[in-house]
Amino acid sequence: MKHLAIALALASQAGIGAAWAQQSPRTTYTSTLLPAPAAIGSDAKLYKVSIYTTPPGIGTRDVAPDPDGSVWFNGQWSGVIGHLNPVTKAINLYPLGRGSHPHGVILGPDGGLWICDESNAIRRFDRKTHEVKTFALPEFPLSMGYGNLNTPTFDRNGILWFTAQNGYYGRLNPKTGEIKVFAAPGGFGPYGMTTTPKGEVWYTNLAGNHIAKINIEDGSAETVAIPDSKANGSRRIWTDAEGNLWITTWGDGALRRYSPSTKQWSLYKLPGLGPRGYSTYVDNKGKVWSSDFGTNSITQFNPVNQSFTIFPGNKQNVQTLEMNGLNNRVWAGQQGVDQVVLFERLP
Repeated sequence: MKHLAIALALASQAGIGAAWAQQSPRTTYTSTLLPAPAAIGSDAKLYKVSIYTTPPGIGTRDVAPDPDGSVWFNGQWSGVIGHLNPVTKAINLYPLGRGSHPHGVILGPDGGLWICDESNAIRRFDRKTHEVKTFALPEFPLSMGYGNLNTPTFDRNGILWFTAQNGYYGRLNPKTGEIKVFAAPGGFGPYGMTTTPKGEVWYTNLAGNHIAKINIEDGSAETVAIPDSKANGSRRIWTDAEGNLWITTWGDGALRRYSPSTKQWSLYKLPGLGPRGYSTYVDNKGKVWSSDFGTNSITQFNPVNQSFTIFPGNKQNVQTLEMNGLNNRVWAGQQGVDQVVLFERLP
């Protein structure tokens, strides 16, 4: 497989490889807690739903739960990372750097927040000092130099993997700053990523109607076709505790499970008229959450009894993007209305 290998030494190569840090100023905003519509389904009474406003126009996007019960979120249109304390409703916004356009964010094994920035950079944000380090990526061939970074994940060796929708994926060694970029089989479309309990790294291809497993040793990738040619539009992917992979497919409004051990697919039609699944998340009880643009809702699927619970949007066109959770809490970012939503499982 053809690939582009770029070794970047921290603070030693100005331009392409330079890392920089700054003490970011912060802007404080007080969130408003909004009422949530009643949920529909067998698990409706199991959750308390809280909706928090975020500053209008910032482009509230992917979320990363903090172990202290708060949540971090990207402001895609404003180049910031935000922090919400759900107890005090205080929100602080921290700029990420010149030209920032953050997409995916996760909490790394080092305790830092790692961000895929569409400015062709990986950024690390220190939750305590608010220091920002930027790892600038090289220009991407065959796409006018622009990779369109999307989603990060860490493998079990502490290496950060990331997708670039313009036909690439790559890896970053946080200790050395070395970056390698690989041309994706099937070209344009790499989007969501996940690491299974066994340490396998998988990603979805939004445009190519397939998922792919990365060989973390040599960086090659093997694709697995989604059975229905009309499925299309798989943006996010998440693993459950058994290593099964869950995705939604926009084209046919379905929730799908792939078992790498048996190489078998299962399909569950999303409820409602004209569903359009966007993101997928599996919580600590094995419940599968997905956001649905077509019905303006978030759904939770119980694989045991194969039932859905629907949490309707509180406004039109909420546009729920990435979801993520910790313990008995699930968070979701809503870019269409600049909100974050918290689902708390009741005792």
